[in-house]
Amino acid sequence: MVTMDPLAVGRMSCNPAIGGIAKGQMVREIDALGGLMGHAIDATGIQFRMLNRSKGPAVWSPRAQADKYRYAEKVQELLRERCGNLTMVTGIVGRVLTEGAGVRGEGPEGGCVRGVVLEDGREIACGCVVVTTGTFLRALMHTGEKQTEGGRVGEQAARGLSGCLRELGFEMGRLKTGTPPRLDRATIDFAALAEQPGDEPAVAFSEMTEAGRFPVLRQVPMHITYTNAKVHALIRANLHRAPMYSGQIMSRGPRYCPSIEDKVVRFAEKEQHQIFLEPEGLETEEIYCNGISTSLPEDVQREIVRNIVGCERAEILRMGYAVEYDFSPTHQVNATLETKRVGGLFFAGQLNGTSGYEEAAGQGLIAGINAVRRVRGEEAFTLKRDQAYIGVMIDDLITKTPTEPYRMFTSRAEFRLLLRSDNADQRLTVLGHEMGLAGADRVDKLHRKMGAMARTVEKLRA
Repeated sequence: MVTMDPLAVGRMSCNPAIGGIAKGQMVREIDALGGLMGHAIDATGIQFRMLNRSKGPAVWSPRAQADKYRYAEKVQELLRERCGNLTMVTGIVGRVLTEGAGVRGEGPEGGCVRGVVLEDGREIACGCVVVTTGTFLRALMHTGEKQTEGGRVGEQAARGLSGCLRELGFEMGRLKTGTPPRLDRATIDFAALAEQPGDEPAVAFSEMTEAGRFPVLRQVPMHITYTNAKVHALIRANLHRAPMYSGQIMSRGPRYCPSIEDKVVRFAEKEQHQIFLEPEGLETEEIYCNGISTSLPEDVQREIVRNIVGCERAEILRMGYAVEYDFSPTHQVNATLETKRVGGLFFAGQLNGTSGYEEAAGQGLIAGINAVRRVRGEEAFTLKRDQAYIGVMIDDLITKTPTEPYRMFTSRAEFRLLLRSDNADQRLTVLGHEMGLAGADRVDKLHRKMGAMARTVEKLRA
């Protein structure tokens, strides 16, 4: 694994939470196949809630707020403990090397992968490459008129690889995402706000998490506040300074997780928008303002925050910003996430135009599985729309190329009555075991569960 900074693996760039509507189902699917995300959040969650309980059980979706620092540490720990063949390389990939470009329909038009070259000149030979660049590909951050190169605050951009992909014949596009300001916990008047506690008892993500040892960390509440007419007027008065409206940013942002300036313009009739004040950890003063993602200038962000109930004296620890990055339109990949143009080259995550940790993790798992199976000469692995939300997502991507960051919803799945969060193990664990990902202990637990269900059904029939 080549990465700019091994200590950044598992870092939560945006909301320090895992799961949510349909996303929680995908985390359960990743867990059922043998992935690590469910283990990481169960060990580091500071609030667990089941969303959508007012609707039918088929669309109930688990969500957990994470201690973001412990989450990254846990992911790195799990990689060390459970991925014995993994070697971390600090660096940036500048080029993908290929050979044997196909002629007259023989083989992939762009040839096959034979390795990568790092920006410092090191070369790594390989049979497959999975590209997971997130928001770092030719990344540019915006806060008002201020522009800074980088895919995340304090981190650089990856520039060379984008040009290499174009040279290999890939069509590239541009997308945008954003993040809200972080506030100093000590400067917020929580007494003026409504409290939102977690569930009692909390429900774990991983089937392998022991009930008696869960939750691991102290559980904390969230708090709810709202924007108001004064905030909306302030935003409208400064739209000419917002990169999305000044012409500074030309790319498309996420429709389903819009910036506050976008909300105020698109939903002009609304008098307020909900904001969740979410702790970023147990031992940090950072509070995440879920609901006011923005790239407005710093002075405007301060005014917005100071006009929100409970935040009248709040100090901003880190300003919100937007980030523009390159992506690859997904008509260029197959359902295995291998590119059509270059054999052995796989794309996953935000490079495929998606948003969200869970969408990226689901794609990374499928791309990783198929890279290994290709190297071994084994049959490719895909998930269908009636098997998993991951299958729905990948089918959506390859048949309806995203023009805006793609986000998973229960409404996208026509088989959602079957794709519940509580039966991911029944749907996928055997498949995971057959591929060598899900262990025998997981399969044994599934068999015990199925046996108990069968006995219960027999009692009801009697």
